[in-house]
Amino acid sequence: MAARAYWQGQIRLALVSIPVEIYSATRSGASVSFRQIHEPTGKPIAYEKVVAGVGPVDAEDILKGYEIEKGSYVLLEQDEIEAVKLESKKTLELTQFVDANEIDVLYYEKPYFVVPADDLAEEAFIVLREALKRTKKVGLGQLALRGREYVVSLKPCGRGMVLETLRYADEVHKAQGYFRDIPDSKPDEDLLELAETLISKKSAKFDPQIFHDRYVDALRELIERKRKAKGGKIIEQADEAPAKRGSNVVDLMAALKKSLEKPGATTGADAKKPAAKKAPAAKAPVKKVPTEAAAAKKAPARKRA
Repeated sequence: MAARAYWQGQIRLALVSIPVEIYSATRSGASVSFRQIHEPTGKPIAYEKVVAGVGPVDAEDILKGYEIEKGSYVLLEQDEIEAVKLESKKTLELTQFVDANEIDVLYYEKPYFVVPADDLAEEAFIVLREALKRTKKVGLGQLALRGREYVVSLKPCGRGMVLETLRYADEVHKAQGYFRDIPDSKPDEDLLELAETLISKKSAKFDPQIFHDRYVDALRELIERKRKAKGGKIIEQADEAPAKRGSNVVDLMAALKKSLEKPGATTGADAKKPAAKKAPAAKAPVKKVPTEAAAAKKAPARKRA
């Protein structure tokens, strides 16, 4: 079954309009979801919409309300909300272009694949994609998705493009409030070189396939074991006790050196970077050949024995 487009509309650049479709680039299927179960009967618990003093209510009697003061609401019907006209509802107008590195990573929210809607849109789509590649710019605009308007960015991605929703400025905390107590000091050069060497040893090309959600894997394993145990309780003790914070002073130099000595820490990128300086290997003890004088001294000792 073909994926269903999350949004259909057009990208507008000045007088040029390009019909496109966007599709969600991520999925949440890897998570393990649970339902609340009534233990005595083994049946799932249902949720009812209720009003205090009234009881359960029908879905058609429910409206959306905005609280203007405590206990007082302005009620809106769904067709009233949908009637709010936004030009960006079916049009993404690219109003600005910026360097990709100018957008702080904190602003990026969710990615979507962008493809031309039909054969007629392909030429203009490819022109825009290649222009963004050559100029190394990211297009910005605003787009309404599922009842909310987002700031979005548009950038090339292989043969297509990727649209990413961005957070508004008032949705992002200022980093200075969290970082202001960190000293603005320069690290020891020897420590810095050791840290750089350790980073070089562990450097490799990004491969998302090597990372797994170990918590989800453990949950699935627990579910399977629980199924085989037919309801028996399964609780395992943790292998390691949690580390005590501030219990001892760490020798950073020793810890970095020990990290470099760990076997199996290297990757395929190691050959490109110089390895840490190794201490000269300890020489095997040289056997001393006894001289004639030494032999003469030892000879009487054997006679006395």
